[in-house]
Amino acid sequence: MTKLGINVDHVATLRQARLISEPDPVEAAIFAEHGGADGVTVHLREDRRHIQDKDVYLLKNIIKTRLNLEMAASEEILAVACDVAPHMATLVPEKREELTTEGGLDVIGNKKILAKTIKKLKENDIIVSLFIDPHVKQIDAAADMGVDTVELHTGNFAEASGEKLILSELKILVNAANYARNKNMVVNAGHGLNYRNTSILVKNIPFLNELNIGHSIVGRSVFVGMKNAVAEMKNIISANYNSYSSL
Repeated sequence: MTKLGINVDHVATLRQARLISEPDPVEAAIFAEHGGADGVTVHLREDRRHIQDKDVYLLKNIIKTRLNLEMAASEEILAVACDVAPHMATLVPEKREELTTEGGLDVIGNKKILAKTIKKLKENDIIVSLFIDPHVKQIDAAADMGVDTVELHTGNFAEASGEKLILSELKILVNAANYARNKNMVVNAGHGLNYRNTSILVKNIPFLNELNIGHSIVGRSVFVGMKNAVAEMKNIISANYNSYSSL
């Protein structure tokens, strides 16, 4: 069944608003695991706006599932990643002025720096994933880099309104996922997924390896607690996993 990775960045965002010790994203990750999370994702940004280095080290030592470290292809963050040795590193684009990651990584235009980063991560036995837009050329470029895992950016699908546009964006994702799968790549997906649209994705792409979801689950946890918020999303995935709906 499609696994669920929980991104706890925005728990750290709330903590950093006061520059104090709570709420603790590590504690949130533990509750997420109790709710059935299959992994924990954090983005260690160069500006350290939410997740801090100590969070990454603590998560690696404390969680019982898998740690997925989102990161830019920078020397500074690469050094931390190699020292921490998470289960997987997902390379993402990063701009200081953005509120959150905007769009997928341009693999085609950044092959030189990506090749160096990917090589170093693999030398440290870290699985490498590239967060990319659902475009065939980017998937080809990722495969050419020797990466066997991609995370498809679902932002356009998540933000679409109206049945026609939602269906159009869904078809793009389905086609991209099938293309990557046919190239023997592990296919993950994430960005903007919530309690309303996740079922649509799972029904139409049942072979997705993992969904990475953060903001909507953290938001829901304010009302029901992290354990329950994660369990609710796990139930959505489970209920729709065997309900394949061909476009």
